[in-house]
Order: sequence, then C-alpha cells, then structure tokens
Amino acid sequence: MARAAAPEWVIDERRDLAEVLDALGPEQWDAPTLCAGWRVREVVAHITMAFRYPLPRFVWGMVKAGGRFDVMADRSARADTEALSDEELLACLTANLAHPWKPPGGGFEGALSHDMIHGLDITTALGVDRTVPADRLSRVLDGMSPRNVGYFHADIADVRLEATDRDWTFGAGTPVRGRAQHLLLVICGRTLPEGLLTGDAADRFLAPVGS
Repeated sequence: MARAAAPEWVIDERRDLAEVLDALGPEQWDAPTLCAGWRVREVVAHITMAFRYPLPRFVWGMVKAGGRFDVMADRSARADTEALSDEELLACLTANLAHPWKPPGGGFEGALSHDMIHGLDITTALGVDRTVPADRLSRVLDGMSPRNVGYFHADIADVRLEATDRDWTFGAGTPVRGRAQHLLLVICGRTLPEGLLTGDAADRFLAPVGS
C-alpha cells in the first residue's frame, strides 16, 4: 500500500525552497551556509537524500559510518554533489514535493522542521529575504524542547530567547532577541550573521567576522 503523501504545509515549504533555489546563480550554489562545511549544494543534497536513497543504501551508509548519522550524512552530501549537478539536485526536490518521508519518530512535523531549518541555513547565510509563513513556523516552534537543544548541542544555558515578531519565548535568563525564525536557528546550534540578534548575550550566537 502506498504511503500517504506529505500534507500541504510540507509541500508548500518544499515548493518555496525550490523557488528560492531556482533563482540562485552558480556562485550562490557554491556559497557557504550556516551548516558548517557545507555549501548550498551540499545542503540541498542532504535535503533530497531521503528522496533518493532506498533503505538498503541508507543502512549500508550507516554501517560504513560506524552508526554515526552525522558522519554518514556528511559523506553522502559531499559524494552526491560530485555525482549530481545543481540542476539535478533542484529537479529532485521539485519532483518530490509530496514525498511521504518522515524522520524516525518525528512525523510530518519533523519533516517540516528538517526542510525549514535547512532552508533557513541557506537563505539566512545568503541574505535572501525570505519570511517563513507564520502557520508553518508555529508548527516547528511548538515542537522545540530541551531534547532539541541537546541534539544540536546548542549553548543556550542561562539565555531567554525572545521573538520580536510574535509572542514566543524559549528558555530563561539573559534576553536575546530576534525574529522567531532566526531564534529557531539558535536552538539548532547555528551561529548567525551580524545584525540579526540583539541583547547582552547575542554575541554568543554570532558567526565570527570573515567566517
């Protein structure tokens, strides 16, 4: 029996990302993102990995990586950008907008979170002015918990994240303020470009100048 297609809010997020990617030039596909060591093309390869990898290939990759998903994902993203062109990666995303992939235990909210966060890794690093629709962002923010902080090794101890564009906070301590979609990236362990965060502890979450 075929698995149910992704809901509209996942499809719409993927479609929006595909439109952003379609407008990028070759030099932007080669630009760094908020994912350390990954350019735009590696991030897109990672997003589309679930669409392209049958289960045996995924399992074999995990075995070769000693069961370490981060190692497997990094190896796969780098290898796939050697094997596939930017156009092929974008075509794969566009052809799989309704793909029913869900992260283990994460449901479609987990799929949305995965696509949204990696999309923001791209647009925030490139300075692309994209605002995530409020309803989709709410689904992801509502799912954030200390477990996410631990998974991403985010250092937000003694910090209270305060959104400036909605009524939303996370944590307790010294305020750090910014748009909700940028604070989401802080929870996910990213460091951001200058000018996106304010507050006495904001410098902890800013990328070093020139990085």
